[in-house]
Amino acid sequence: MTLLRTPAAAVLAAFALAGVAVPAAAQQEQQRGDQGEARREAQAGTQLSLREIERRILPQMQGSEYLGPAYDSTARAYRLKFIRDGRVTYVDVDARTGRVIGRSR
Repeated sequence: MTLLRTPAAAVLAAFALAGVAVPAAAQQEQQRGDQGEARREAQAGTQLSLREIERRILPQMQGSEYLGPAYDSTARAYRLKFIRDGRVTYVDVDARTGRVIGRSR
């Protein structure tokens, strides 16, 4: 069972369960909340910072352009987005260990 930590997360979950499109403003609010959560966890020493994750992963993706990160506070994972030859690749990384937990195209 997932614990919804913020009112915005609860609203997003309700919209998702109802099959309703989530307003862009609500999505942005949740992303800001997730980013703040990531920062707090890194400062507390319970997970790696985004910079440390990038330092470990970017060299593995030589030849690809790094498009940026997203953080999921529920999964405590970063999703790094890359593009190469017109193909997008996502690399999912456990924020606690820095271990790659998935790749998708």
